[in-house]
Amino acid sequence: MRALLKNVVFVLAMVLGPMAAFAEEGKPRLFVSLTTDDTWAAAKAIMFSHQKAQKQGYDAAIWMNVRAVYLADKKRPSHVHGLMAEQGTSIQDMLTAFIADGGTVIMCGACSKAAGLTKADYIDGVTMGNTDLVSSWLFDPNTKTLGW
Repeated sequence: MRALLKNVVFVLAMVLGPMAAFAEEGKPRLFVSLTTDDTWAAAKAIMFSHQKAQKQGYDAAIWMNVRAVYLADKKRPSHVHGLMAEQGTSIQDMLTAFIADGGTVIMCGACSKAAGLTKADYIDGVTMGNTDLVSSWLFDPNTKTLGW
């Protein structure tokens, strides 16, 4: 019985250890799920993640899924509506700046495959997503989530 209890504690430590590390660190996190390739909505999501969250001390990640995967395709030009249009800043420029400041851009692997895109098609710095990576953001007790 004692050996069984020891094994259970070991397994729980291995499974919950990474989550506990995030909780101990205490840094707040923001996970934004971006599903659209509409540049107006995407610009707002990226700007919020970068300017309002990341620059105020949050670890921030943008999970680009469904049609949003097209926005990081370096072969597709994009534009930005509204205030960013005057600066000539594209969605790719915004994502690149977000990554350069420490943000994480996660591409949905299944959505990328459905869109016919691979990591080689994306701007530099994106991370190809998988269940473990996305779960590490979603299930971290310090994470707030937002859908766009």
